[in-house]
Amino acid sequence: MPRLLADLTPLRTSPEFRRLWWGLSLANAGSQMTIIAVQLQVYQITGSTVAVGGIGLAALIPTVIMGLYGGALLDAFDRRKVALIASVIVWCATIGIVVQAFCHVGSLPLLYGLLAVQSGATAVNSPARSAIIPRLVPAAQLPAANALNTLTFNFALMVGPVIGAFLVSTVGYGWTYSVDMCTFTAALYAIYRLPPQPPLTVGGTVADAGASAEKPARGWRSVAEGFVYLATRRNILMTFLCDMCAMIFAYPRVLFPAVGAVMIGGGDRTTGWLTAAMAVGSTLAGVFSGPLGRVRRQGRAVWIAVSIYGLAVTGFGAVLVAVGHTHPAHIIWPAMIAAMAALAVAGMADAISAVFRGTILQVAAPDNLRGRLQGVFTVVVTGGPRLGEMVGGGAAGLIGEGGAAVAGGLVCAAALAVLMRWHRPFLRYDAKHPVA
Repeated sequence: MPRLLADLTPLRTSPEFRRLWWGLSLANAGSQMTIIAVQLQVYQITGSTVAVGGIGLAALIPTVIMGLYGGALLDAFDRRKVALIASVIVWCATIGIVVQAFCHVGSLPLLYGLLAVQSGATAVNSPARSAIIPRLVPAAQLPAANALNTLTFNFALMVGPVIGAFLVSTVGYGWTYSVDMCTFTAALYAIYRLPPQPPLTVGGTVADAGASAEKPARGWRSVAEGFVYLATRRNILMTFLCDMCAMIFAYPRVLFPAVGAVMIGGGDRTTGWLTAAMAVGSTLAGVFSGPLGRVRRQGRAVWIAVSIYGLAVTGFGAVLVAVGHTHPAHIIWPAMIAAMAALAVAGMADAISAVFRGTILQVAAPDNLRGRLQGVFTVVVTGGPRLGEMVGGGAAGLIGEGGAAVAGGLVCAAALAVLMRWHRPFLRYDAKHPVA
């Protein structure tokens, strides 16, 4: 059993990683409370679902811009300082959200603006933390470290919205946002306590020992250099393409409201439970992540995990096809249980894929390009689900929610097979001999 449970070695051997992990664990929980609280507040102000959807647009644009440009900053300056400045901006934006709630401003443009600032700074802060971790723990411990981070993120995703909605209904928006402000202070302190993280002046990593020692260009030229490097390093590129296959073709969350309204029944409660089912699967993957650190063929592991994800989404769609479009007065429990089980498997597979994709990127990429590549990673992780919502919603309008899930999962698996045929060496990627 100890070999199955999450490997805590990085927490024991690295005080810096331990502080960062605890700080981010608390901050993730607070941020998930804020996400649900903001959605509720926007709906309270406007009474419009379209306005709630505007939250994603307000966050997406600064995330894409700063995710790319921020990655260039990470490769040109001390990563600790960049992360610290970005964290302070996130913290100040959160304070602004707290103040507007207590003052009952009720201004949608103000709330969108604060969220845009917060999202842009987070798009710099998040890749900064990921790029720093390989300097805090040995390469052999990176799968365990990434699994621990995935565990706490998905646990926060599972419980944060529930706690946030409860706090909004009991103590109001201001105090709910205040919890996020306080928990983020822990992450701010952990980043402040990190040792300096200046750009390396010599070489890259074991995976790219011949990397140039010259300082990278700054600004958008530096961003372009990152994309040029990515285009020529197919193993790293494959980690992005595999994730895009899953998120664009087989992202099921856009279907959940209709599933609760006219299929399985239960309305908003069903939407929450289906979302939680994926988070439960992801959390279980983190809890029982011990064996992941012993996997050498990590590219093959990514392929298997994402394929299972696609097939699990297909299974979810098959449940919906079997139920059909009805107007149940009560929840159809056999269908609910089967749908939640399929989504739990999908969440577990997605979490395992994330661990290995993140590890390949951290180990195979040279340190002097790691910030820019982590920035691209942030954009892909954020933008992929948004594209997936568009694709899934459009497909549901043509062939129904069940058909959209079945087709999306099968297309995901088929696209992965094409990718593996396009670049077979990815299946042979060896964690002990990493090649970008």
